[in-house]
Amino acid sequence: MLRLASYDIVFQEIPGEISLAVNLSNCPNSCKGCHSPHLREDRGEVLDESMIAALIKEYGGAVSCFCFMGGDASPEEVETSALFVKRLGNGNLKTAWYSGMDKLASGIRLENFDYIKIGSYREELGGLSSPATNQRLYRVENGELHDITSVFWKDWRTFAS
Repeated sequence: MLRLASYDIVFQEIPGEISLAVNLSNCPNSCKGCHSPHLREDRGEVLDESMIAALIKEYGGAVSCFCFMGGDASPEEVETSALFVKRLGNGNLKTAWYSGMDKLASGIRLENFDYIKIGSYREELGGLSSPATNQRLYRVENGELHDITSVFWKDWRTFAS
């Protein structure tokens, strides 16, 4: 069962998208140096279709992407929820999944997502903004994963002047 610990509108997780990031609890990964260790606990409200619909009704006009942050304990439920978001958004709302697993759960259908991030957090390698990271963010196109991780490695300060 997916549990919603918190949510926020974010700008950095998915390049070029304004995302409603839903933070899911009950993370099984226990990554050393994790920035959200409170998400290891099984807490929060059940994230069901009625809650997803309410979130989309309230924030759908302000966001372009619904981003599941976690959910690795129940990957099939993340996929089912992403499919529901796609149907409810009539193709106007993209879906993303930030998984802390090193491999995508078997049986996950890529067509239910527009973006998928995989990879455990390894403190010595850093997160997506580090060129040394083991984590990868993929854009899903025609059922294939296209690595777009390098977009996080640009120093945007060089463009400001």
